[in-house]
Amino acid sequence: AIDASAFDALLAAGAVADDASVSASSWAKRIKDAGSFRLGGVQTSTLFAQLDETDGKLRGFDAGLYQLLARYILGDETKLDLTQVTSDTRESVLQNDQVDAVFATYSITDSRKKVISFAGPYFVSQQAILVLADNTDINSVDDLSGKNVAVQSGSTGPSIVSELAPDAKQQEFSTDEEARQALEQGRVDAYVIDETLQMGSVVKNPGKYRIAGDPFGPEDPYGIGLPLNSDGVEFVNAWLKSIEDDGTWEQLWRIAIGDRTGLSN
Repeated sequence: AIDASAFDALLAAGAVADDASVSASSWAKRIKDAGSFRLGGVQTSTLFAQLDETDGKLRGFDAGLYQLLARYILGDETKLDLTQVTSDTRESVLQNDQVDAVFATYSITDSRKKVISFAGPYFVSQQAILVLADNTDINSVDDLSGKNVAVQSGSTGPSIVSELAPDAKQQEFSTDEEARQALEQGRVDAYVIDETLQMGSVVKNPGKYRIAGDPFGPEDPYGIGLPLNSDGVEFVNAWLKSIEDDGTWEQLWRIAIGDRTGLSN
């Protein structure tokens, strides 16, 4: 589980913008005048935004970022109005002015940039290899040669494995659960999909899996979705730089991801 006390303490220590900085951005000023930050996000992502039903709080890497941003603009990280989004609704809630921003492991793509704007990236993911914890044979993409490898249909995994491990024997599954089940049953030796999904599986199943070696393949940058041509892009990017410079980003990454997965940044 996430260290809730460390997470909450980090939020409470977050910086608050001066009035001049907020007033210089029409996007930020609108949020401050409204008194609430309207967010599009999720609450079931183990590492990025998970609802704790015992206290009603959202914690995780994305959740920490948007609460820190709410504190920066409004002086209070709790002044949030969350609209739950799916991969199909993230653009529409911005286009319809239902939210001020979307934080949802939101990949920056050229097609999306035609209808919305992005701040960031604030996180970069790649493909990763999941194996059973006691597997010592697979430690990099090179070790997939000749192995039975699960991939998820409709993801970028199959094409990346074909390119970087052409001798791997791929088996496609329609869901993450089916792919992991095949791994547990020994029908495949490894499972390749986005690193953030693999990290979530490791955290949810202590001692069952490990991530083998470094992530690989094309970089997948996550951004903060904003209304098209919003001056919020400049405001949010300046804020992102400030939390990277003062170590807040690193502390949040460590609490939400690093300490829970055993990975180093």
